[in-house]
Amino acid sequence: MSAHGEPMMTERPAVLDAFDLSGRVAIVTGGSRGIGRAIATGFASVGAHVVVASRNGDACAAVVSEIESMGGVASAVPTHVGDPDALGSLVARTVDLFGGIDVVVNNAANPLAQPIGSITPEALAKSHEVNLRGPLFLVQAALPHLRASEHAAVVNIVTAGIFTNAAFVSMYVAMKSALMSMTRSMAAELAADGVRVNALAPGTVRTDMVTAMPEEFQQAAVDAQLIRRMAEPTEMVPGALFLASDASSFMTGQVLVLDGGMTVH
Repeated sequence: MSAHGEPMMTERPAVLDAFDLSGRVAIVTGGSRGIGRAIATGFASVGAHVVVASRNGDACAAVVSEIESMGGVASAVPTHVGDPDALGSLVARTVDLFGGIDVVVNNAANPLAQPIGSITPEALAKSHEVNLRGPLFLVQAALPHLRASEHAAVVNIVTAGIFTNAAFVSMYVAMKSALMSMTRSMAAELAADGVRVNALAPGTVRTDMVTAMPEEFQQAAVDAQLIRRMAEPTEMVPGALFLASDASSFMTGQVLVLDGGMTVH
């Protein structure tokens, strides 16, 4: 009995089954650190077979070891998402390992930032190839397998900065804004195939990308939020799990904002 004299449930509520990823295959790019690492380990903890992809093979292997130590299933596939050929290899290797693909999490990002007036063609191209081109071509490479899945979901990690003026980070945020637009287009074009596509927009999260910024920029990002602290990467996992799982089965083409109140005005 509860403290109020009501009967207590002795089994897990059925509603939680909607968040279960048992047996599903998930690719997580940028999965070796920060938000990607948290998502990879979080998905594995609810049964997903996770492919951890990033450029650093040793770091990918370390995440796989962590997952396996928890009893999860994972594999490391070192990948540079800016290389379209590497994305095809990532998909092929994933299918060889686990037989299909159910979830793609486009988390890898290039944080290049240059002020207006100093943006170079080379920097713009690098930002484009990782932040927009990579996610698009990974989804395209995985599309036959997503179409074959009964639980296909794409989660594009953008940024709450797309709802701000993005001063001094315009290049990065412009590419993430384009990825949000692409999210809606993907959702519309792939709905008939049973593939859901949504985005997650984090606020200021304690990642290597953020802590490498000058301290005054970090503080300004925190001060812009109603919750005046950085989120931990693990705080992004429930939102990503919601979007990747059947818990969001009636949701596509949307953005879930987890920004500590940054964009509340």
